[in-house]
Amino acid sequence: MIFGVPKELPPFKGIEEYRVGLSPMGAQELVLCGAKVYVESKAGQAAGFSDADYEKAGATVVYSKEEAYRRAEIVLKVRRPQQDEYPLIKEGQAIMGFIHLITARKEFLKTIADKKITLVGYEIMQKEDGRLPVVIPFSEMAGKLSVQIAGRLLESPRGGRGILLGGIPGIPPAEVVILGGGTLGCNAARTFAGVGANVYVLDIDRNKLDHLACHTASMKVTTMFATRHNIEKIVRFADVVVGAVLVPGKRAPILVTKDMVKTMRRGSVIIDFSIDQGGCVETAKVAPSGKFIYTIHDVIHFCMPNATTLVARTATHALTSSAFPYLKMITELGFERALRESHDLTKGVYADNGEIRKEFLP
Repeated sequence: MIFGVPKELPPFKGIEEYRVGLSPMGAQELVLCGAKVYVESKAGQAAGFSDADYEKAGATVVYSKEEAYRRAEIVLKVRRPQQDEYPLIKEGQAIMGFIHLITARKEFLKTIADKKITLVGYEIMQKEDGRLPVVIPFSEMAGKLSVQIAGRLLESPRGGRGILLGGIPGIPPAEVVILGGGTLGCNAARTFAGVGANVYVLDIDRNKLDHLACHTASMKVTTMFATRHNIEKIVRFADVVVGAVLVPGKRAPILVTKDMVKTMRRGSVIIDFSIDQGGCVETAKVAPSGKFIYTIHDVIHFCMPNATTLVARTATHALTSSAFPYLKMITELGFERALRESHDLTKGVYADNGEIRKEFLP
């Protein structure tokens, strides 16, 4: 099996991408399994991995993006290919990465069909119990990262409310609202509560709320059902709202409307991690300029579609370790047999030889 690892292109002007589709550790393990790995020069540099690291691992460094694509049977990406990469994709090639097809360009859909591409999305790969094996570590990272982001945006020089998340004796802490009680929401809740903030988590799934309540019993975390009434009521006094909603393969539902945003306090912060799938806040967007921090109705919005790129080395290790068992299976069994025999990989197929599964069409 031959894998190609191109250097990631920025998803939008002004939004850099520092992660890479495979770490040197992963490359070494695949080579030991009998695979060949071609890595574009400097693909891992921004994440702290040099060309020499990949060569030491047994990979071959190539000096153009075209060669990384041309040599590969399977292209390992972090995000779906960008427009400049469409001509580089070979007919019948397989591509694996966080694809988020629901927000893809029509030109990409046409490229999939015309070139008979097989597309595997890490974000929809699913175990039989419903868990998302590659998404989980990224959700954990995003949940913990949300505290760093919120703390900076709340600072006075950034136009924030000028408050400390955890407060101090005699001065109350920040009020943090988290929409979604899954892995991301749970990690965000625990981390915000860990620094002393008052945390409210809303979800429609009673099991998730029960699970979260058990894991935060000694913390200042309140769970609520995500009804429209509750959301309207609670965002009014929120200092921070975190969107942590995920419907695999589908557009995120709008939970916070524009009118709700208007009721929020001046200098409060919205962090919408659902932006990859359209966002769960009506005012959340990625501007054509790539500006992902902006203010609407005096509320600061953070809508970065690749937020874990801020911790690119950790993110690349997480991606490699979670995807590696499947890459090893593909190397040992061949791609088509692995797709047939692995429930998780089968669930992750967006398109098979150019045919896009109907449920994932935008």
